[in-house]
Amino acid sequence: MSAVRRAAGRLFDRMPRSVQVRLLPRAFGFSRRDVPAPIVAPQGGRRLYIAPANYAGAATSWARAAEAIADVGARNMVLRAAGGFAFPADYEVPAAVYAYSKRWQRGQFRAVSGGFSHVIVEAQRPLFGTLFAGDPSDTCATVLAEVRALRARGVEIAMLCHGSDIRLPSRHAELEPDSPFTSRPGGQPAYGDTALLEEYASANRSLLSDVGAPVFVSTPDLLIDVPEASWLPLVIPPSWFGLNSGPPLVRERPVVVHVPSRAGLKGSDLIEATMRRLHDEGLVTYERRENLRSAEMPAVYGAADIVLDQFAIGNYGVAAGEAMAAGRLVVSHVSTQVRDHVASLGRGALPIVETRARDLERTLRDILVHRDCFRAVAADGPAFVGAVHDGRLARDVLERDLLRR
Repeated sequence: MSAVRRAAGRLFDRMPRSVQVRLLPRAFGFSRRDVPAPIVAPQGGRRLYIAPANYAGAATSWARAAEAIADVGARNMVLRAAGGFAFPADYEVPAAVYAYSKRWQRGQFRAVSGGFSHVIVEAQRPLFGTLFAGDPSDTCATVLAEVRALRARGVEIAMLCHGSDIRLPSRHAELEPDSPFTSRPGGQPAYGDTALLEEYASANRSLLSDVGAPVFVSTPDLLIDVPEASWLPLVIPPSWFGLNSGPPLVRERPVVVHVPSRAGLKGSDLIEATMRRLHDEGLVTYERRENLRSAEMPAVYGAADIVLDQFAIGNYGVAAGEAMAAGRLVVSHVSTQVRDHVASLGRGALPIVETRARDLERTLRDILVHRDCFRAVAADGPAFVGAVHDGRLARDVLERDLLRR
C-alpha cells in the first residue's frame, strides 16, 4: 500500500495546480465555494483600483477620498489572512485563494484590466497571486510582469510604498540614533529581521526603477528612500473627531497608553522600564495594550490623557493621527525631516510633543507641571488632522499625480 501511495503522490505532483486544487481543495486551504467572484468595477470615466495591502484600512480611505473627484469611482482589494486585523475593504480574497486558485487569478485579472483605468500597486506586492509568476519566490519579477500586462491593456499604473517595504535599514540606522536597525551590545540589531528587510527594501527600490511609474508614500519619512515620490497623506475617519472624551490632563494621575502595532519597530523596549517606574511611583497610570482590533481603539484612546506613539522610526502614522483627532496629547519621536515636510504644506505645525526615549521621563514630568500648556497642544490636534488628514489633501494628490494621466 505504501508503494501505491508513493506512486499516487508522484502522479499528483505532476498534475497542473488547477487540477490539484479540484482533487484536494483543503490541502490548499480552501474549497471552490471559498473563491469569490471577480471584483466589479465602479461607475465613472476614471476607475481606480488599489490593492492588495490595505494596511490599517488606509487604501479603503484613499478610495473614498478619490471618489470625491468628479467622474471617479474607486475600489480597493485586500488579501485576507486568517487572524489578521479586520479593517474594512471593498473586496476581500482569502490568502489561500489568492495564492492557489488559477480560476480566481485569471478572473480577477480580466476584471481589473478590463474594468479599471488606473491601478495603484501597494507595497510592491503582486495583485493576482502567482498568475504571472515565473519563480513564485521572486515577487518583484511577478509585479513587473503584472504591470506590463496591465499596461498592454491601457491601464495607468502607480506604485505605493507603506514603510518596511521600502525603508532601507542601513540608511535609517545612520540617521536615527534609536533606530531598531542599529547594533546593540553583541553586534546584533535590535530588530531581528533587519537583514531580511535590507534585502527586501533594496529589491523593491530596484523594482520601482524598473516599473517607471508615479510613486506615492504613505508617510513623509519615506521620502528619504524615495525622493521622487509624492506623499499621499493617510486619511483619518470622521468618527475620530466625534469622540466626547473631554480635555486631557484633568485627572491628578493621568492615563498614559501605548498601543504598538509592531513593538520591535516602535521602540517599545526603550520606554517600558521608564513607564513601569513612573506607574509604580503613582505619577501616571500606564497601560500597554497590544493585539487590539480597530473597533477597540476609540475606547482605548478616548479613555487616555496621553498617547505614546513610537520612539524608534521617527515618523507618525494612523495611530498618532487618530489620537490627535480625538484630542489626546500625543508624545513621540518625530524627525525634523518629517516635521519640516509637514510644515511646508502651510497647514500648521505637527502637534506631537517631541521626545526621545531617553528623555521621556523628563518630558512627562514637564507635561504634568505645565498641564494648561500641553492641553493647548492636544487641542490643536483635531484642527491639524482636519487640515491634513481628512481626505481632501489625499484627493488632490491622487488627481494631480495619477488620475489626470
